[in-house]
Amino acid sequence: MERHAILTNLPAGASARAYSSLPFSVTARFNLTALLIVYALLLALGLGLGTAYWALKGDPPFGGVRLGPWETWPRLGSPQADPYMRAIVARRGEIPLATGEGLALTARVDSEGRRLDAGCSYRIGSVMPPARLWTLTLYDSEGRLPPSELGRSSFTSAEIVRAPDDTFSIALSRNLTAGNWLQVPAGGPFSIVLRLYDMPGAAGSNLEASAYPIIERVGCGS
Repeated sequence: MERHAILTNLPAGASARAYSSLPFSVTARFNLTALLIVYALLLALGLGLGTAYWALKGDPPFGGVRLGPWETWPRLGSPQADPYMRAIVARRGEIPLATGEGLALTARVDSEGRRLDAGCSYRIGSVMPPARLWTLTLYDSEGRLPPSELGRSSFTSAEIVRAPDDTFSIALSRNLTAGNWLQVPAGGPFSIVLRLYDMPGAAGSNLEASAYPIIERVGCGS
């Protein structure tokens, strides 16, 4: 009422101009509000997609168990796997070992917590938890099998050369080494995956770091 009174007391020309500016002002405020709503929706969508991609790109954020340099997710192949685990498995297109089949462990660091680097050489050994069969495989930073002069990127428990006391040692380096040897990628970080099949009892139970092989960095450089 007060605003109406003020406008009616203005000269005729000023009153007409004031009334004519009202639709423009309302339209401007409406457009600004609409832009803010669209911006908020796009921001929320971008943050949601970004965080989802980040969460699914790496390892499962929950349920991991650290055993020295090795990390494993015992529930990854079980019915108790959480939605993140299931989404990551679906994205990778992998078939994880079921609870009764075995256990898969991944190492991206050595036993002192240093990132595995293709510019260094390593020694893996010399114990292994009981299992009917195990495999140890190298992967490059993209998750691919690296090329090797011997055409080998993995070992199995059936073909490993052992010492008389049944211990073993696997050398990882760029240059050929006598005995059990795997050639590291040409450069950059890499990972090691240890798969244990048909373990006694339930896979993932009674896990102790001392039962798993250490990863010792021998040296770096040529």
